[in-house]
Amino acid sequence: MLEKARSHKVKKVIERMGKKLNRQVVGSLVACVHCGMCTESCHYVLANPDDPTFAPAYKADQIRKIFKRHFDWTGRIFPWWVKAQDLYVDEELEKLKDIVFGKCTNCRRCSINCPMGVDFATLNRMARGLLVSVGVMPEGVAVVSKDQWEIGNQMGVLKEDYLETLEWLSDELENEMGDSAARIPIDKMDANVVYAINPREVKYDPRTISDAAKVFYLAGENWTIASEGWDMTNFGLFSGDDELGGTVVRRLFEKVVELRGRKLVLSECGHGYRATRCEGPNWAGMDAPFEIESSVLTMLRYIKEGRIKVDRNKNDLPVTFHDSCNNARSCGFFEEPRELLNLVVTDFREMYPNRAENYCCSGGGGAMSMSEYTPLRLKAAKVKADQLQATEAKTVVTTCHNCVDALTDLIRHYKLGMKVTQLVNLVSNAVVVEEKVVAPVEVLILRGYKILVVDDEPDILTFLSAVFEDQGATVVQASDGEQALDLARQEKPDLITLDLSMPGKNGAYVFEELRKNPELAATRVCIITGKPELRQLIYDRPVRPPEGYLDKPINEESLLVNVRKVLEVAHEERKLN
Repeated sequence: MLEKARSHKVKKVIERMGKKLNRQVVGSLVACVHCGMCTESCHYVLANPDDPTFAPAYKADQIRKIFKRHFDWTGRIFPWWVKAQDLYVDEELEKLKDIVFGKCTNCRRCSINCPMGVDFATLNRMARGLLVSVGVMPEGVAVVSKDQWEIGNQMGVLKEDYLETLEWLSDELENEMGDSAARIPIDKMDANVVYAINPREVKYDPRTISDAAKVFYLAGENWTIASEGWDMTNFGLFSGDDELGGTVVRRLFEKVVELRGRKLVLSECGHGYRATRCEGPNWAGMDAPFEIESSVLTMLRYIKEGRIKVDRNKNDLPVTFHDSCNNARSCGFFEEPRELLNLVVTDFREMYPNRAENYCCSGGGGAMSMSEYTPLRLKAAKVKADQLQATEAKTVVTTCHNCVDALTDLIRHYKLGMKVTQLVNLVSNAVVVEEKVVAPVEVLILRGYKILVVDDEPDILTFLSAVFEDQGATVVQASDGEQALDLARQEKPDLITLDLSMPGKNGAYVFEELRKNPELAATRVCIITGKPELRQLIYDRPVRPPEGYLDKPINEESLLVNVRKVLEVAHEERKLN
């Protein structure tokens, strides 16, 4: 009996599937027991209760039956028993496309509720990648992928348009702050922070760029943004194209290395954060030789360290928070946004369910680019619309640009009368702009002084050093107690700022050693600690107490006031001698 002929595309899909079968994929393909637990987790099912084809197990079966027929021995011997089926014609690939692209946003809510550990989203993404490899995909997916391959960002923003946008944003920020230093730095070498953004910000929402720039400026950050390789989004996550995913990540990582940046900070984008920090290094086969963090953590740290001050009364309308699927479910990133939100708003109302159990915005998995499936997407969005409406909030906050678009779309569709914003907008609005502390020339006594800064937190070291150097001091840095004592003996500083809680020899031990050393006993010491409870470790010691003491978080004004008082006393004593 002659075997039925297969199309060229079908042959390629089956061949490529064999190369994608790793432990995670095969485990999910064989573990499903069709218990139905995933069904109630899916927003598509909840919006289409009478259509069983929306059930995650059914959708996974369309992939599983191919695996059973070609790669599982049971399917080759007893295909009727294990429901193995074959593919032959391109029309069958088109039907599969409608399932994996049109009926699933890869939100992974079904995956976390599966008692057998089946990762339906991984299966769905693999199937998308198989189809994309033979050119079977929604038109929007093809267009966006092409732009990211050829132009370097997923929205096809040309370099000249991008740089022009940064230029006028810089002009506006300089006028607002009254300081040319507030301009957005481009391709600055050796910056502490290289900031990467979503191209949607350039094309549709540039205020998020200027809001972030304002926060960096007021925090005194040494930062930059690249002229090329600045797109932190990655459509390879949505399309299942690992080759595209790896190329995008390498492009971004190589730019940070080229600029010798110390940290890559990602703007608020759920899939961009997941793709760049969690998945991308595997696709690219490249480790990042620098730290990667979300801008949410960056802004939260600035507030905690006192580098920026905020007044949450400036954001006094009731808000709720939408967890991005890629942030919350795939990366466990949901407490930090809430901590920051509560620092910058007065009326936060939780949405239920939330965190890892939150429902998708309906725009995940690249759904916003697939116009042919818009009716399905908006129908499924009714679940999210009901969630939002129940909070009676006026604004929904999210840490994902994709979610901003999807939520805006469903709010308009269901006439909810809400606005959508992001944390960077709220932080920028709440920030308190204070006049810089400018010491008169006659009392600018840091010029000519040498200060040893001791702290095990790199960000604190950078902040303190920058403030002192701006005031004319020579700064020496130490990150632990042993190094601090060695440098104190070598450099003979005029002042030592000393953290108490450090690994190894802590600050209390270092302080007593300094006081006991005849050559260093007269050195001025200012304690700067984030643990006020350790105060007694200093003042109960049988040595002269420190000349200054500050609790973290600190800001530039309080730091300079304290240090200048310490050194003014030293200055007067020098004149008397």
